[in-house]
Amino acid sequence: MKKIILTTLAVFAFALTSQAQEIADNAIGLRFGSNDGLTEITYQRKLSDANRLEANLGWSSKERINVIKITGLYQWVMPLQDNFNWFAGAGGGLLNWKHDVTGGNSGTALFVAGDVGIEYHFDFPLMLALDVKPELGFSDDYNNDLDFEFGFSARYKF
Repeated sequence: MKKIILTTLAVFAFALTSQAQEIADNAIGLRFGSNDGLTEITYQRKLSDANRLEANLGWSSKERINVIKITGLYQWVMPLQDNFNWFAGAGGGLLNWKHDVTGGNSGTALFVAGDVGIEYHFDFPLMLALDVKPELGFSDDYNNDLDFEFGFSARYKF
């Protein structure tokens, strides 16, 4: 009986002291990815206290291949401690590529994506994040396998 009372008090005290980290209503910024120097303009929109949508428009022009990429993700956001959150999400997108600036083959591909990461919210309107996006592409000509793209993001919250 004593253990039950102590456990109940500990859970109640934790519930009183824990605070949910606020998700910004909107956030916009840049994400720098590891795959072929991909840079993305990223926008996040709050849906609820624990969910948001993220839309990214990315481009890369490296090693004789030009890529334009559009990604949409639904994310679940969970507080860790103080100003830290972790998040996980799923979605997909579309990319268009062109090999060799002078001509070469080109095409369009669909992909599904996941997203897992950690973010820090400053007391002023800035958020920094590190994440990994596993992506599985569907195309005969371009990246038809599983890729893991690591990224760093800086976003202005408003």
